[in-house]
Amino acid sequence: MAAMTLIDLGPIAQKLGLPVGGVDAVVRLLDEGNTVPFLTRYRRDQTGGLDEVEIRRIAEAVAKARQIADRKQTILRTIKGQGKLTETLEQRIEAATSTKQLEDIYLPFKPRKLSLAEIARQRRLEPLAREILSADPAAADLDKRAADFIDTDGQVATVADALLGVGHIIADVFAERADVRQALRAILSKQAHLTSQRVETEGKALSKDEKHYRDYFKYSEHIQRIPPHRALAINRGERARLLKVRIEGPIDEMQAAAEALLIDPAHPHAEFLRGCARDSVTRLVLPSLEREVRREITEYCEGHAVAVFARNLRNLLLQPPVSGKRVLALDPGFKSGCKAVVVDECGMPLEHAVLPIIGQKEKREASGARIVELVQKHSVNVIAVGNGTAGRETETLVAELVTGPLQETDVAYCVVNEAGASVYSTSAYAREELPNHEAAVRGAVSIGRRLQDPLSELVKIEPANIGVGLYQHDVKARHLNASLDAVVESCVNYVGVDANTASPALLRYVSGLNQTMAKGFQEWRAKNGAFTSRAQFLEVPGFGEAAHVQAAGFLKITGGSNPFDSTWIHPESYEVAAKVLERLGGTSEDLTNRQRAGALAEKAAALDLPSLAEEFGVGRLLLSDIVDQLARPGRDPREDLPQPFFKKGVLKLEDLQLGMELHGAVLNVVDFGAFVDIGLHDSGMVHISQLSRKFVGDPHDIVSVGQIVKVWVLEIDKNRRRVALTMIQPGSPDPRDGGRGPRGRRGQQGQAEGGAPAEGSTASRPPRRRPEGAQGQQPSGGGQSAGGRSEQGRGRGGDQGRPPRASSSTGGAPAGGGRSQGEGGRPPRSLGGRRDQQRSSQPAMGRVYESKKTGRDAAPITKAQIEGKEPLRTFGALKQLFTTLNDPPVAEPVPAAKPEKAKRKPAPEAPETPVSGATDLSGGEVPPAQVPTPAPEAPSEPAADQSDPPAV
Repeated sequence: MAAMTLIDLGPIAQKLGLPVGGVDAVVRLLDEGNTVPFLTRYRRDQTGGLDEVEIRRIAEAVAKARQIADRKQTILRTIKGQGKLTETLEQRIEAATSTKQLEDIYLPFKPRKLSLAEIARQRRLEPLAREILSADPAAADLDKRAADFIDTDGQVATVADALLGVGHIIADVFAERADVRQALRAILSKQAHLTSQRVETEGKALSKDEKHYRDYFKYSEHIQRIPPHRALAINRGERARLLKVRIEGPIDEMQAAAEALLIDPAHPHAEFLRGCARDSVTRLVLPSLEREVRREITEYCEGHAVAVFARNLRNLLLQPPVSGKRVLALDPGFKSGCKAVVVDECGMPLEHAVLPIIGQKEKREASGARIVELVQKHSVNVIAVGNGTAGRETETLVAELVTGPLQETDVAYCVVNEAGASVYSTSAYAREELPNHEAAVRGAVSIGRRLQDPLSELVKIEPANIGVGLYQHDVKARHLNASLDAVVESCVNYVGVDANTASPALLRYVSGLNQTMAKGFQEWRAKNGAFTSRAQFLEVPGFGEAAHVQAAGFLKITGGSNPFDSTWIHPESYEVAAKVLERLGGTSEDLTNRQRAGALAEKAAALDLPSLAEEFGVGRLLLSDIVDQLARPGRDPREDLPQPFFKKGVLKLEDLQLGMELHGAVLNVVDFGAFVDIGLHDSGMVHISQLSRKFVGDPHDIVSVGQIVKVWVLEIDKNRRRVALTMIQPGSPDPRDGGRGPRGRRGQQGQAEGGAPAEGSTASRPPRRRPEGAQGQQPSGGGQSAGGRSEQGRGRGGDQGRPPRASSSTGGAPAGGGRSQGEGGRPPRSLGGRRDQQRSSQPAMGRVYESKKTGRDAAPITKAQIEGKEPLRTFGALKQLFTTLNDPPVAEPVPAAKPEKAKRKPAPEAPETPVSGATDLSGGEVPPAQVPTPAPEAPSEPAADQSDPPAV
């Protein structure tokens, strides 16, 4: 084993808020080759009871500290080799605590590229630069002294050439000053904005790709407030060469700060040095710091995206299995039809069919009859419906069958996330497991198995292909894969595996095993049959003592020769476990009997663990774990989680009512809330402000993917078929005494700010900025801006539990509710209204939005207008003319009454256009001649709108 770099663990422990002894023990045990899952479960006494998250944080912090320590040694060796290492410089390098500080110190000693300053040095102008910087009297007359450096070969032909080269050298020296870079970095950190503009293409209309980024064409956001999904979207637009991205800071303030550090006002050449400082800041320092800031923003946003993906993936993997059930798996599709496969209790396919559900009524009815036949023939218990293309149409048919022909069978159905099923269907695992079936059938089988045992099935797919992330395709593959593999490893070892049934895909994630050993387990079982003892693991080729220590406790054997082999108790602790059983008056055979195991649990509760641990000479935490296992032998931790959400019918948008209570499964969790499947075609949205009455900084603290939650309908938008939900029960008391403060940045990251669109979609743009002075329009759950004004909410739906594409409109009535202009009053606080407004004791229900006629009748046109003697002022009048000319003659129209002058209102509901003229923004009347008159010819078709829009 390579020698590990020595580092001081004190600062790491202090930064993480953990005891130094625990950190030291974790580092020592990890360096000895132990895995994180092994330390978490079987070395708790040594680590002080640190959990897996804390151990992984220690491992990550130590890796970074060692990387910095290694870099220090490299820099010291390089500078020492140049003969420039001084005691002071060495102390500065050793005291550096970050990579930034190290690189700032090392910058003057790096191998130089062929820059303008280096060219000037090659022309022997550096002595003059030193004289100027040191205020040498020899350079008192700068022009005269510069003339001495003019050479005959033409490289420095004039005094101006000499001073220009000297300026480049001095600017380079200034740029390498660590204190200057740190000062300018601090200014950028506080005041810089990330801006993006469109890459100009003269004479060309917006392409399809450009339209996806059109709201980033003039975009600016403070670097500390830009949401991760926006930064990643901007990066994508820049990679597509559609956006120009800059970091803009207060250049005048930065130049002043640099001059204060670099130039003595009394210096004889202060003015010349100021020019060099300005050149250094604008040409050298600022571009370098811009790249640094962009890199830091990207790294932070990628880390955030990975964290979101990891949390969602963990919750998906740990969904409780539905074991012992026969499943009819349906993989929906349009053109190719719906693939139906019946899988038995062990996940093996029994029969399959292709059903044309979408299309003609006769085919749909025949497909329904075929589903009924498969269910009855194979005694199916559950129908698993994939949530992909045509998933809702398939679910509707299944719901009709469950409540109709299959009502007496007591069969239910469940919607299953099918992300990655197509990837599995063509993988080597799928071809090996199901060699006699085509890819479409394998994909359907995977959907059924995901319901039976999500963890065992999902490990066969690369984690990045499971679509529960946030812009995961914008993250570096190495970073994403390493993090997600750690999540899968954690989940597998948290649940444990059956050594006799686990696939190599599952076994490879077990602590201490790799792909080769996992394959060896499968080959051993094929040759020798099932394992009957954990000791037999040592017979697997390549599985030695070290691997046995790390892996044995996570590999369980049901029905083996030793009942302890089916528990979490490690073989090294069997002797202690037997002593505990003896103290309880039981034997190992009691572990196989549920009733006797329950009796042991009652006796175990009365044990004095501290004194018993001292008597047996073991740690208290280890003894506590052993007693827990004896009380609940072989417990699957997923048993304590909510079971999958089974349905008996389908819900329609028309069935919803405000305040209706529903149950649903969380499909996806993002920064601005959660998407919940309540049985509609599109998932409902619970905004972050509607997750709890308490302040919610991170939605993952409240909900997780796969969780079954109770929600209430907050708002319904029938036009856009979107539903806003709340998890705050109507009528529930509000525990807060005072008003709720602004959500600040978190509120601004809501869907009102262009919440992250579905991964893989092209809707990358944020919402357009609302013009200053516009009335606040607040939908349900809208975030609260820093100024207290509610931002408008975006869509609430989204296929597969992902955010919908961002709407291109920001004006008019908000999608999710809120007040119309002119109604007076702001929305209640539960909808994101002002903090000083009185709060109700329950979340205020929004509105049901639906397209309606305005109810205003257009003024009848006159006879003169019909005869063409007077112009038509509106499209409504034009429609009347068309109707009059095509209908039988009627009585002469009544002349239109002169409209009243529009009263000034703060926000009129809908302005009416006068016939005689228009009204300008100041309230005055525009002469009729300024109102364009439409052509007198009637259109080929009547206008569909019954209202009278303004003349155009």
